Amino acid sequence: MALPLYDSQPARRVPWVTYLLIAVNVVVFLLTPMSNFAAWYGNGSVRECKATHFTFEYGAVPKELTTGDQQPLPTEVVHDCGPAGFRKAPWTTAFTSMFLHSSALHLLGNLVFLFVVGMGVEDRLGRWRYLLAYLAFGLVAVYGFAWTSPGSTVPLIGASGAIAGVMGAYVILNPRGRVVSWVPPVIVIRLPVWVVLGYWFVLQWLSLGDEKSNVAYTAHIYGFVAGVVFALLARRAGPAHRLAALSRG
Repeated sequence: MALPLYDSQPARRVPWVTYLLIAVNVVVFLLTPMSNFAAWYGNGSVRECKATHFTFEYGAVPKELTTGDQQPLPTEVVHDCGPAGFRKAPWTTAFTSMFLHSSALHLLGNLVFLFVVGMGVEDRLGRWRYLLAYLAFGLVAVYGFAWTSPGSTVPLIGASGAIAGVMGAYVILNPRGRVVSWVPPVIVIRLPVWVVLGYWFVLQWLSLGDEKSNVAYTAHIYGFVAGVVFALLARRAGPAHRLAALSRG
């Protein structure tokens, strides 16, 4: 798969929101028990159990989102790590889950894509609309995944649903763009954005039946489609807003 490195089209403004989202995701990860940096969580099985409880507390559990009720921890988790010592409002986890990652590799993979496509989308939408769209894409991805698997009690974490939405928006807002990408083992090439991100989307679709994977491909698809739809509406509304501004002037 081609790994995007950077957008070959320079942004017209400093992408502060993209930088902020990257920084928040990194800081949150470092402060969670999933990171070796947070030594206060202990080591070995103690840390692993705290990471498990943390994931169930702040991750988005589909059955909780569809029912609105907190679910008991799975029997095997209680057996290995003890009962839950927390109470939560399930709807809040639709937001908190977007900023959690299971490992440094999980985090890095997401932030590479956000760095490449986020700057271009922020440049075209503006900072506030981009930030609100990012959060909205993440919510669509989380709830879409929950509606598709309403009985699941496995927590969903990661920024990939929201970032998939940014990727979908990028394809529409910058269809002629090119992304400098690394193609293993050693090739660096500038590819059309629709090739890189289109190939990524096809991979997500083809991977839907992989029951052995712990990747939420369904959430990626919901997020990507949400980004495409939003960008189409935003692009269509653009000329009308400009005409209204000219008439007022």
